[in-house]
Amino acid sequence: MQIGTMETIEVLGTVAFAISGSFAAMQRRLDPFGVLIIAFVTSIGGGTVRDMLLGDTPVAWMRDVNYCLLILATSLATIFFKTHIKKLKITLFLFDSLGLGLFTMLGIQKGIAFGLSPGICIALGTITGCFGGVLRDTFLNTIPLIFRKEIYATACILGGSLYFGLKHYKMEDDMANITVIAFIFVLRVVVVKYRLTLPKFGY
Repeated sequence: MQIGTMETIEVLGTVAFAISGSFAAMQRRLDPFGVLIIAFVTSIGGGTVRDMLLGDTPVAWMRDVNYCLLILATSLATIFFKTHIKKLKITLFLFDSLGLGLFTMLGIQKGIAFGLSPGICIALGTITGCFGGVLRDTFLNTIPLIFRKEIYATACILGGSLYFGLKHYKMEDDMANITVIAFIFVLRVVVVKYRLTLPKFGY
């Protein structure tokens, strides 16, 4: 995968999750500093856990301050445009779904770069995609989506499995990346729209 594509995915994922975190914080009526903290945690949480598991330290956002500046700029822009956006819940959901797909793909590629097995790469993709949202919801005193009945982490796992299936059939890297990101995004939209859930057990 070309470095330019990796950087593009990381920037887009950072922006998407910064917007997602900002809207979640504004829904809970946090002050601007609180909005910034939640946006930051949502954007870098999954990548930080991933890099620590891999021993790739200092973690990415400590090595490149531009990501911190990007989160800051995105948060401020989100706060400014809040009055122009009527349906915060829908906006939060769409950007969260987009960030989920982008960061899942980023985590998978990071695992591949470290020479890890497909299963571990999918796990790293899931951690990268989901853990920022887990921290966001925990800080906002909400049960994280990953622990609820919604299909969230499952979308990352299915997307990661699809990626390795596509690579098995020799699909080009960029096309496989775009396909998987779109798949995770569309899957999240469909399961929420039609209220599809994983089966429940009697407890």
